[in-house]
Amino acid sequence: MIDRYSEKKYLTGYDLCVELFDRFDLKVYDVIPIRKVYMVSSDKGKKIFKKLEYTLDELNFINELLTYVRSKFPRVVNFVENKEGDIYTIWNGDMYCIMDVVYGRECNFSNPIDLSIAAEGLGEFHLASEGFKTNIKNKYNNGKLIDIFNRRIQEIEFFQNIANIHEKKTEFDEIFIKNSSYYIEQIKKSESMLEESYYYKLCSEEDKIVVCHHDLAYHNILINNNEAYFVDFDYAIIDLKVHDLCNFINKVVKNFAFDIEKAKLIIDNYCNKNTLSNRELEVLYAMLNFPNDFYTISRDYYTKRKDWREEIFLDRLKRKIRYKEDREEFLEEFKNKILN
Repeated sequence: MIDRYSEKKYLTGYDLCVELFDRFDLKVYDVIPIRKVYMVSSDKGKKIFKKLEYTLDELNFINELLTYVRSKFPRVVNFVENKEGDIYTIWNGDMYCIMDVVYGRECNFSNPIDLSIAAEGLGEFHLASEGFKTNIKNKYNNGKLIDIFNRRIQEIEFFQNIANIHEKKTEFDEIFIKNSSYYIEQIKKSESMLEESYYYKLCSEEDKIVVCHHDLAYHNILINNNEAYFVDFDYAIIDLKVHDLCNFINKVVKNFAFDIEKAKLIIDNYCNKNTLSNRELEVLYAMLNFPNDFYTISRDYYTKRKDWREEIFLDRLKRKIRYKEDREEFLEEFKNKILN
């Protein structure tokens, strides 16, 4: 419900005038909202119309990486050029782009066949992206993870200070204060594991560094003819392969009681198309130990990053706290069944 509301509110900021579509040499018959974009029916077929919330450098980064991988892995989105040959148009201060539609159904994380196809596709995509370079600092994440984890600890400690100085503490404050120290210790454990692992050595090995999609939600993975297609590269970065695997596993298992078999299925099928060494699996384990869900909901609440009602924040925090034991069991099983 909250996502639909925020998407509807966001879509009102689009300009859908005929002149804008004319810049892309399109005659539009209809526009249909889908999440935070519009599906456009035009004289040149169906297209995706999107307002961009990042810089031109970041857009060029996305276009360059897609161009790089497409020769070996064509199952990604493709930008449409406007009349001037650009992949974007500035209109009334906003930047818009149009993309070809990628056909397929959204990946069903409860379906082991879909998960297998998605994991294999991710392995193929990573293989195709090896060697891609960028000069954009905020898109190059390789080697920065220990420093990032240390900053996350500082952020949570800052949120603790905010919660503690509230004279009238909210229920969110109370739950956060009660649990935050535990999660800080989890981050410190992740840091320690990374420091004792081959993390920095892996960060120097070219075949371990790839383009990471970095937002492997079910709706960004489309299944068509038993193959995985990937869309929405807004958050793409360059990092170790296991960064994306951590992102993917986390998004899958949190909705299925942290089922270790789903993680094992993902890793096994990824390895059908790519490779993972024991050193990489050790780093993956340290990444999975980081309590990303708790950190994210706390950050969004105390920095007012999300325009949600208090009860929405509270419900989501309670949900994340409830699966603490399931998560601990999952990490223990990962260590025993996958690392060993």
